[in-house]
Amino acid sequence: MEILKVSKQNYDKSLPLAVAKIMMKQMTAISTPITEEKLLHTVTLALDNASGAELFIANENGEIVGYAFLNSGISLEKGGFYIWLNDLYVVKQHRRKGVARKLLLKVLYWAEQEGYRGIELETGINNIATKKLYNALGFYDIVSKRYGRHI
Repeated sequence: MEILKVSKQNYDKSLPLAVAKIMMKQMTAISTPITEEKLLHTVTLALDNASGAELFIANENGEIVGYAFLNSGISLEKGGFYIWLNDLYVVKQHRRKGVARKLLLKVLYWAEQEGYRGIELETGINNIATKKLYNALGFYDIVSKRYGRHI
């Protein structure tokens, strides 16, 4: 298995659609009302513009089996740039095989090399396996309640 950071220079033109299709599985699983077309638009924006978004994919024999989608921001608390891990997803058939761990380790290594000061994310309250992975990699619980609004 290979973990790749996707950039404008190294992706095949069919990649955004392939990633959007996998993202659609995740959005459906968590009951997020979004279309594949909007996901494709989002992936294309992330890959084609200096948007602050990054995409890492897990590639197994030419098949995308997982991804990490992240955004960068500036944090007062961290005193510099940080990463918001927007989404980490592994297709069902490849779960419990270390794919998520490999993706996260690659993201953490990359972020450290790039000078980021931290990484934050959120996960479901009942997602015990994922919480164990995050804890094993040094993440800790930040007590907060996120609010949001679609525009």
